[in-house]
Amino acid sequence: MKAILNISAYLFVPLTDTLALRESIRSQAAGLALKGTVLLAEEGINLFLAGEPVKVRGFVAWLHEDMRFVALVPKESWSDNVPFGKLLVKVKREIIRMNHPTVRPKAGRAPAVDAKTLARWLDAGHDDDGRPVVTLDTRNSFEIGHGRFHNAIDWHITKFSEFPSQVLAHRDELRGKRVVSYCTGGIRCEKAAIFMAEAGIEHVVQLDGGILKYFEEVGGQHFDGDCFVFDEREALDAALRPQELSISSTSD
Repeated sequence: MKAILNISAYLFVPLTDTLALRESIRSQAAGLALKGTVLLAEEGINLFLAGEPVKVRGFVAWLHEDMRFVALVPKESWSDNVPFGKLLVKVKREIIRMNHPTVRPKAGRAPAVDAKTLARWLDAGHDDDGRPVVTLDTRNSFEIGHGRFHNAIDWHITKFSEFPSQVLAHRDELRGKRVVSYCTGGIRCEKAAIFMAEAGIEHVVQLDGGILKYFEEVGGQHFDGDCFVFDEREALDAALRPQELSISSTSD
């Protein structure tokens, strides 16, 4: 068993005390010798942390004591070493930057499809209502280069803030189809699905939990390659095993 537990999680929830939260989260995580990144904004929290399993889970239990974070459910993976060099806790304008102020995930989640249902749809080539299913990758081009769903739509964006303009340019191509937006852990595909629905694209759902949850529940079925992650592991295979390479990149 690998010794280091890695978690990723996000939750769209209104936060009015981000500066105070930054200090309490930093103190708690540092006291448990955790490393990684926690992002806070008025729209919620996004985190990637690693450390000894009992300490990581202790941090999550502490976070759950705040009723605003009770619904936060981390995705877990394992590694031999901590894949982060330090602990960063930051306050940002958005926990994932889209630069589109009308998108407010806290007002209600986009409809979601679970991993096993998506795999069944892809087996059949259509959803339960007979609509053709297309997967839409909401990640940046360099991430998609490591792996993606077979025949997924890729608009070759270099940062997530480019996504809205691409939707408007391509929305007619998506009409009448079951569009499944997906990303690494769920945060981008949730915002993406909300924006697409607002843009008038019907039958849009997000992949609940993203690629990492899909790997956990289904494995590599219908997926070509590995899933890029923003730490020193670089990518995880369908068994959530790290591909211990080194590329220096940051998410946007």
